[in-house]
Amino acid sequence: MTRFAISLIFPLLASTATAGPIETEAGTLQAVTVAEGLDTPWAFDFLPDGTILVTLRDGAIVAFRGEERWLVENPPKVLADGQGGLLDIMVPRDFAQTRELFFTYSKRQFIRGSGTAVYKATLSADGRSLTGGETIFEIARGSGGGFHFGSRLVESPEGTLFVTIGDRGNPDTAQDLEMHNGSVVHITKDGDPGLGNPELDGLPEIYSYGHRNPQGAALDGSGQLWLVEHGAQGGDEVNRVEPGVNYGWPVISYGVNYNGTKIGEGTAKEGMAQPVHYWDPSIAPSGMTFFEGGDWDGNAFVGSLKFDYISRLAGNPLREVEQIRGEETGRVRDVAQGPDGKLWWLSVFEGALYRLE
Repeated sequence: MTRFAISLIFPLLASTATAGPIETEAGTLQAVTVAEGLDTPWAFDFLPDGTILVTLRDGAIVAFRGEERWLVENPPKVLADGQGGLLDIMVPRDFAQTRELFFTYSKRQFIRGSGTAVYKATLSADGRSLTGGETIFEIARGSGGGFHFGSRLVESPEGTLFVTIGDRGNPDTAQDLEMHNGSVVHITKDGDPGLGNPELDGLPEIYSYGHRNPQGAALDGSGQLWLVEHGAQGGDEVNRVEPGVNYGWPVISYGVNYNGTKIGEGTAKEGMAQPVHYWDPSIAPSGMTFFEGGDWDGNAFVGSLKFDYISRLAGNPLREVEQIRGEETGRVRDVAQGPDGKLWWLSVFEGALYRLE
């Protein structure tokens, strides 16, 4: 039995228990514990048969359905270093036909350190193992240090993939179109490039650039791509992502360096996009989803790693209108609307997956 199995399978048997009340503008709701005992969870997604998959940063994939719990065999081999490891998971819309799953992870690149990569594999019919796994994309040049992998995966309306990539702790590289650092890339499900923006003179899969560390991304109801990204000290951003656009990092920012000094040239510059919304002080945003139906239709939800709440954003332009918090919202890493129409989230502090009833 692996070290993951020892620490995870037995605690996970306690599930679907009512936790605590959470006060929201929609009324008093209940946090329900779906799974606990998760060691540094990073992302989750839903299979059509009701199975839920959770990635753990150290490299394990936990599956659960009802009272069953198991570890999915043959995950990608990750370099778990700092913020890196096994990161996002995406179940594509055609999963029922292909049984393909997609992951992002930090991949060792010999001599050059590590970098963000995308892994594709087929889930076995019994849901117990991955087969035919392959890395379909990795950034052009890795680097040392376990920082700023970005790493959210979003399926476009056409069935292609958007991948967010952080600056890897090297800010100036986010303006270098010969590197993937600090960009959103657009690739096919086989990893083929060329879906970025042909007007950009650089790597063909770069869709947008000038990002710092985008750890949340989602499509709204119209199919528009949005992301949230970490600023430095202050200046976390919400961006409406358009092809070929430069979002400014590190030339412009609403944050400052951690020693209090100014970043770049200020908060605005011609040819560089402004965020739709920014937080100061930083909330350390991670995970993003747009809600459909009910009182929250069209609202965005973003996890806060720093201040332990779920941010609800609404309006045009989007603005934070509510902070949903409770004992179960400690260091929220990922959020999603489930197939049941409810809001689900992962808490790193609690090591648990919750849904809001």
